[in-house]
Amino acid sequence: MNSPSKILTILMADDDADDRLLAREAMHESRVLNELYFVEDGVQLLRYLRGEDEYADRSLYPMPGLILLDLNMPKMDGREALAQIKSAPDLRRIPVVILTTSTAEEDMTKGYELGAASYIAKPVTFDALVELMRTLGKYWVEFVELP
Repeated sequence: MNSPSKILTILMADDDADDRLLAREAMHESRVLNELYFVEDGVQLLRYLRGEDEYADRSLYPMPGLILLDLNMPKMDGREALAQIKSAPDLRRIPVVILTTSTAEEDMTKGYELGAASYIAKPVTFDALVELMRTLGKYWVEFVELP
């Protein structure tokens, strides 16, 4: 099992500023040692992962150990971004958890077909979001062995 003191870098792709703020507050409240970074759409997500443009400095924008991905974003939605991540040999090993408001079965099926590690509907309360962030952090840091 991984050391509980290990810090996991999480990259969240979500176009909703309120959701990003709540996620940051929930992560802080959960007291799990994770670093949380944000991008606002699929285009930014891929630029971040490839270290392009403003994301070139890995000391400022480290590679994530986990991606939280919203499906419905402008420019490039989460489905297309997920397909590109999972088709790139240097990115496909990064686990992607879809975190979205969509509970449509077709979105879930497509997400898993494209290679998502999990599919989670966004919690409706802040307390539930705190618990989700705590659980995600503990699961991916303490239980899962990543290469």
